[in-house]
Amino acid sequence: MADLPTHTIVFEILTRLPAKDVGRSKSVCKQWYALLSTQDFVRIHCSRSVVSSNQRVLLIDDLTCSVRPIISNNNDYGPSSIVTFPFHHQNNDVSILSHLNGLLCVCLNHTYELLLWNPTTTAFKRLSTPDSHGFYINNLDAIGLYVDADDDYKVLHIKRRSGALGVYVYSREVDSWRNIHFITRQEYLSPHFNWSAGTFCGGTLYFTVCECWIGGTNVVICFDVNSEQFKEISFPPVPSNGMVQGVLVNVKNVLHMFASTGMFEMTIDLWTLQGDYWIKVLSCPPIPPISLSLWCDITHYVTNGNWFVMTKLGKLFTIEMDMKPFECFYPVSWFRGFKGAVFVQTIVSPSI
Repeated sequence: MADLPTHTIVFEILTRLPAKDVGRSKSVCKQWYALLSTQDFVRIHCSRSVVSSNQRVLLIDDLTCSVRPIISNNNDYGPSSIVTFPFHHQNNDVSILSHLNGLLCVCLNHTYELLLWNPTTTAFKRLSTPDSHGFYINNLDAIGLYVDADDDYKVLHIKRRSGALGVYVYSREVDSWRNIHFITRQEYLSPHFNWSAGTFCGGTLYFTVCECWIGGTNVVICFDVNSEQFKEISFPPVPSNGMVQGVLVNVKNVLHMFASTGMFEMTIDLWTLQGDYWIKVLSCPPIPPISLSLWCDITHYVTNGNWFVMTKLGKLFTIEMDMKPFECFYPVSWFRGFKGAVFVQTIVSPSI
């Protein structure tokens, strides 16, 4: 080891360490601290950290915040470790809006403030400003976290206020907000339309925009993060005779959508986006009647070929792609009262 060049040790060996071990390595000497803090090192380490074995589930309840590994061989969570919030908060106050490369964009519900937070390093950055930028209102706003071609982490904030729509971008590099132009149909300003959080995939942020009644309009809004241009594409051709929800998932940089339909029974189809068109890749059998409030807030994530379905109320399901259709959807574990997200442990900083 002593005969290896420092560059080889840092960029070929230390970039493969877990994020917490990188933090400890910074204390070896001033040279290592400087090299391990460069954006080149952070970028390479992040690219090698975004693997399924490094996925963690962050779960928040009224009193605690915990992080759990995913045990893929039995589709469950591993032992939890308690995480202390590094910022002031109140009980049941923190909502997770978006996540990317180990960073979470969260909202403090009692102040409406937006923050960027890395739960692994505990570093955070407040995005609120005296001129009213960086404040989020649930059911009216939409958030998307992304990184552009210049490796600048940014937050797209879509705000609906008193019949007007404003679109703002926060840049980590320059630590400020700016307004960008957004042309869309006027009807999407209505509170009857529900905007999802943005899903970043292949240089584009995608939002589902769904009308809140049976047979309503459902579309996908796309934001090219480098040209900063918006466009609209159609929803997958799902039946419109029941409640419809589309949840977007990035799988190996290919966009997928879980489209849920039904009233007294729920059907879930998995679609993939090819160009501007959706191709169906999986149909699940009808799910027995469950509470509308249970499935209407479903979020999804994938690891090792298994699709996990976790409701905001905490119930966890799994879909195994290689099983027979009527065996592929079943409950795995129960969690009640949690809010959470799946993230990878990285050293990406919320500020420069």
